[in-house]
Amino acid sequence: ARRVLPERPNGYSVDWVERELTFLGLMAMQDPPRPEVAEAAGKCRTAGIRIIMITGDYGLTAESIARRVGMVGEGARLVSGAELDAMSDADLSEALKGEVIFARAAPEHKLRVVTALKDLGEIVAVTGDGVNDAPALKKAHIGVAMGIAGTDVAKEAASMILLDDNFASIVNAIEEGRAVYANIRKFTTYIFTSNTPEAWPFILQIVLNIPLALVVMQVLAVDLGTDLVPALALGTEKPEPGLMDRPPRGPKDRIVDRKLILRAFLWLGSLQTALCFAGFFFVWWMMGYRDLFHLPRPDLLPYAQRLLTPEGLTYVMATTMFHAGVITTQIGNAYACRTERTSVFKAGFFGNRFLLFGFAFELALFAVMIYLPPFQSLFEEHPFPLSYWAILFLYPPVMFLAEEGRKAIMRRLERSRASKRSQLEVHPV
Repeated sequence: ARRVLPERPNGYSVDWVERELTFLGLMAMQDPPRPEVAEAAGKCRTAGIRIIMITGDYGLTAESIARRVGMVGEGARLVSGAELDAMSDADLSEALKGEVIFARAAPEHKLRVVTALKDLGEIVAVTGDGVNDAPALKKAHIGVAMGIAGTDVAKEAASMILLDDNFASIVNAIEEGRAVYANIRKFTTYIFTSNTPEAWPFILQIVLNIPLALVVMQVLAVDLGTDLVPALALGTEKPEPGLMDRPPRGPKDRIVDRKLILRAFLWLGSLQTALCFAGFFFVWWMMGYRDLFHLPRPDLLPYAQRLLTPEGLTYVMATTMFHAGVITTQIGNAYACRTERTSVFKAGFFGNRFLLFGFAFELALFAVMIYLPPFQSLFEEHPFPLSYWAILFLYPPVMFLAEEGRKAIMRRLERSRASKRSQLEVHPV
């Protein structure tokens, strides 16, 4: 529209200028969201991550875009910059508890919203590209500046720079971060589990005065040799299916928490210890020894002297069997630790080739220890009959299937609790 303005001694104002205009035509502008943004917003909703739009655009435009990409649902509140200025801090905090869109907002409004969210105890990440966005980027727990459109001031104030200016990349980074955190828990569980059968021989030797079931060099062989590659392989696991369907973890949550300790030591570790001791006592039983409590202590003799007596040779074979039990049960334990809740069959049974290489490596390393004489004396090993391997190869599936059963029970309990919560929401008491 146009209007020829006459000279006005008192100056021009918007109300005076924008009237009596001559219509010339309409021009529409469209800046549609990227196709992948809708999927990213959906991932955020299932992952318990809230998205709050703060834009300088007109309210209806902002609301239309937010609904199109799934940022908000029905009943979202639309707050303009002028309304935000009129709000008290208490009113703003109340508005932020629900779905809200801020339109016609200035950069200083973004800083106020970030401050209010932090006061509510939320973990806040903020995106921005302008100079005026710098205070909000600095104030947030994580400031994300745009790498392409962002100013140098915004990049300097941010904790992270988004190279492609794509919101979906932020969500992908969140998923990757969750995967890294989960993988740290996986190999921590794996290592802690093997520590249980390593500790119990020393405890029972002190309490029951029975021969030590695992010598010190064999403990070092597990911790510094056979366990090494599979543990590293667990750190390369792909994100577990359903990882983005879980709520965010709390800021005070620890990697080694109560659940991990119970799973590693009380459940997997106890099962692994029982299988290892079963192999240890099996060797004594097969060699004709029925009473270990009144047996001379062969573990107190040097390795070379042990091999000179029947009970000493049996003891060396029994400790080798215990050592082999730790290694073979760790194969099943590694597969069990690949996921925390999802079935490994759903995640892909052969999806981690590095882990398969780790199994081959630890079995080959153990074969070197028990079949090559120089390493036999170093690690105090002795070959046992090949038929014993048939028993040892039953250990991995026992460990794996037992953990799969526990996961199935936990998933069933979670579904039951979720069903009860949904019923309470539909029919509140």
